[in-house]
Amino acid sequence: MTTTSKNNVTDITSDAHFHLLTATGSTTVANFFASWAPQCADMNEVFAELSNKYPTLRFVRIEAEEFPDTSEHFEIAAVPTFLILKDGQVAERLEGANAPLLTATVEKHAKLATAYKPTETSSAAATVPPSTFADLTKEQLEVRLKALISSNKVMVFLKGTPAEPRCGFSRQVVDLLTEQRTTYGSFNILADETVRAALKEYSNWPTYPQIFVDGELIGGLDILKEMIASGDFQKIAPPEDDLPTRLKELINKAPVVLFMKGNPDQPRCGFSRQIVQLLKDQSIAFDTFDILEDDEVRQGLKEFSNWPTYPQLYAKGELLGGLDIVKEMIESGDFKEALQ
Repeated sequence: MTTTSKNNVTDITSDAHFHLLTATGSTTVANFFASWAPQCADMNEVFAELSNKYPTLRFVRIEAEEFPDTSEHFEIAAVPTFLILKDGQVAERLEGANAPLLTATVEKHAKLATAYKPTETSSAAATVPPSTFADLTKEQLEVRLKALISSNKVMVFLKGTPAEPRCGFSRQVVDLLTEQRTTYGSFNILADETVRAALKEYSNWPTYPQIFVDGELIGGLDILKEMIASGDFQKIAPPEDDLPTRLKELINKAPVVLFMKGNPDQPRCGFSRQIVQLLKDQSIAFDTFDILEDDEVRQGLKEFSNWPTYPQLYAKGELLGGLDIVKEMIESGDFKEALQ
């Protein structure tokens, strides 16, 4: 995960990061976007310009699909969605790519913020955004570190990301895990100095990268090499099946399969909730797969199906489409016929 600051916009790196930035202090303008949506690209530029024009407000940008808990909490059902937040509460909501309306709304709240501006000292303190974990107590930090370490069966804390390692040791670890066909999660310790320092003490391991399996530290690059050579690593983290084969098995595991965020009882995005309700209304029996539980499937299925978003609905192993397609098929009367 990385934190980047373009203009006066802060990119969100975790649900905790979003909460810390928006819970108190300055009025926040939050941009829920999707990198695959062309309408978001244009609005991101508008958003960046507004952040420079109105520095009294805090501007944050969050990829809606990457942080489903936060998106679910704020009932984000479309992108882009813009929220004006005051002390963590929604003061105003805008949905869609409407640049004039966004500009007018931001201008209005900037004037309100200026009119009720605190003293110079408190204002300066309020506008300094805390880092992801910096404001947590020692006990809270330990809880968050445990959650991070246990978020995947294999978890790697490295410099950079798997796609762009920022040191030779991190690059070698990524290459080794790729060769072993290991599914793993990662955290970029360069993005959060608090985690970087605290994890060394927590794990009693002074260097990076650090590799954890089932919540336990196995070590760094040299230990990983030794365990792979001896076969011990493969025993505790068996390689995954070939991804295309696995995807074919998943889309054929039932006559109708829905790849969604969450499950039918607890959908974790508005689109998933809507399509589940549509299937129930049509009395369709269906199986589901929670793509939030498996990032390899989440990313791989997009390429496999040539469909960039979720949810995705399959019938007899064939992709029908997403929410909009299902709605259209129901309205035209073609839906149940396609399932036969």
